[in-house]
Amino acid sequence: MLRYLPFLLVLALWIYAFIDCINTPESQVRGLPKVVWVLIILLFGEVLIGPIAWLVAGKQRQPAAGGGGTPAERRRNRGATWVAPDDNPEFLRSLREENTKDEALLKDWEADLRRREEELRRKETGSADGGTGTGGRGSDGGDGTNGKGSKGGGKDPEDTPPAAS
Repeated sequence: MLRYLPFLLVLALWIYAFIDCINTPESQVRGLPKVVWVLIILLFGEVLIGPIAWLVAGKQRQPAAGGGGTPAERRRNRGATWVAPDDNPEFLRSLREENTKDEALLKDWEADLRRREEELRRKETGSADGGTGTGGRGSDGGDGTNGKGSKGGGKDPEDTPPAAS
């Protein structure tokens, strides 16, 4: 497998140079016409002379967009246009707006929870103080068996009256 590696590298360079030459506009081709460069790449590609000649002398290379070679140099040359999210005032404003919406929603949920808890307390204290008033039925409208039916053999410990002392 390793013995095929040099052949594959030559083939890859050959294909890259050919496609690069085909896709390069005529205005960026140096020295010879584009058709001649294609022929040189194809004829001398096996010995790497054609592709290397194209990459070195055939195409007019332009510096990286934005000038400067490193990202830091490009950033210095064009100014800081990108801002980190924690430094971006618009992003921070949107977070504050979301937080106020979330807090309002949370307050609504808490108020609803308090209201429901109060209703449950009223129901519990109403049934404990004045009896059920439903003709022997429990507060749930059932027959007092807590869903166990007549078969089940026994009552819950909550249903048994306290022992007389």
